[in-house]
Amino acid sequence: MFDEYGDLITVKELCEMLYIGKNAAYTLLNSGAVKAFRIKRVWKIPKKSVVEYVMGQSRL
Repeated sequence: MFDEYGDLITVKELCEMLYIGKNAAYTLLNSGAVKAFRIKRVWKIPKKSVVEYVMGQSRL
């Protein structure tokens, strides 16, 4: 799943992966629904946390 993306993704790539807008992406990140961290002002999102979020939401 999501093989074309690297191990750490950007907010833009998160939007592409989930077919959502930036506001929805930042909501997921700020709420902790998708586990991620920040270095200064830049979000670093592990691809694994996106896969876990998708699997959890789809109840697989």
